[in-house]
Amino acid sequence: MNQNNLAEPLDFNLTCPIPIADYPRVTLAHGGGGRLMRDLIQKMFLSAFNNPYLNQLTDGASLAMTGAKLAFTTDSYVVRPIFFPGGDIGSLAIHGTINDLVMCGAKPLYLSVGLILEEGLPMTDLWRVINSMSSAAKLANVQIVTGDTKVVDQGKGDGIYINTSGIGQLYKDPIGPHLVKPGDGLILSGDIGRHGIAIMAVREGLEFESKIESDSASLAAVVDDLMTSGIEIHCMRDLTRGGLASGVIEIAQSSKSQINLVEDAIPVREDVQGACEILGLDPLYVANEGRFVVFAPKSEIDRTLDIMRRHELAKESALIGQVRTGTGGLVSLKTKIGTSRIVDLLSGEQLPRIC
Repeated sequence: MNQNNLAEPLDFNLTCPIPIADYPRVTLAHGGGGRLMRDLIQKMFLSAFNNPYLNQLTDGASLAMTGAKLAFTTDSYVVRPIFFPGGDIGSLAIHGTINDLVMCGAKPLYLSVGLILEEGLPMTDLWRVINSMSSAAKLANVQIVTGDTKVVDQGKGDGIYINTSGIGQLYKDPIGPHLVKPGDGLILSGDIGRHGIAIMAVREGLEFESKIESDSASLAAVVDDLMTSGIEIHCMRDLTRGGLASGVIEIAQSSKSQINLVEDAIPVREDVQGACEILGLDPLYVANEGRFVVFAPKSEIDRTLDIMRRHELAKESALIGQVRTGTGGLVSLKTKIGTSRIVDLLSGEQLPRIC
């Protein structure tokens, strides 16, 4: 760049690709895993940060550096309340970032941790969260190698927010929606909806006959067995914000495939189903933190199920659908009464601030 160029005024009159008149301020729905979040990512973030790695829109970026094939991901956690049945914000942050790496087909290795603490947070609560993070990382054989801490004024931070980033090494060439093809089976690792309902029950002071605990867990061990088994895994996705429905729709759209689900095959615990009915929620869209789907060829379905069911957290794994030739991006559900309906993205999220 020469000196003349430095003297010229810079043009910052960029046009935002999202119609600001429709949404002049950020809403909770923009972080909810539904249509507004998709528009925010695709029309604003991708427009500004456009590159081949980001454009894959997977849970992490698969990278090639000096011969090593790596996956890299980052996520932030703002769950309220910070302690809930089955976990807390600390273990959730570790599990979530590990799971994003393994969904790329990578073995998680290293994590960073960024803490934003609110003035007045009890040290006993902070110590409880830190110990929870340590235990979760050790259990997954992952090291926390760097971090940062900031403190904000009282009333500005809900106690604690956490950002975690992770690096993992790919087992083989990257997997993802680009490999999904007609004939693939869609396998779910277990019952859905528990995490979102557990958070909502505590937040709203709801009591049910049985205690509903979050399914928050690391998926590293299950995925390690799958990836080292020789099975031809095409794609995996953990079912966090937006639940099963949003995760499957994203894959259908990215792969330009039609995916047919069978409602009777999707495991939902009776207490979770009852809570959803009381609250007016659809369990297909309720967040999970220890559930994922696997796309594999028809010939590999039985082996995939056998390996997954050896693990306690995936013992209820089930074949819940199939990829078919048809309308690209379409997801349909065969209901329990035999009819069929389209499964579409919600505008936002049924339950905000659950991760």
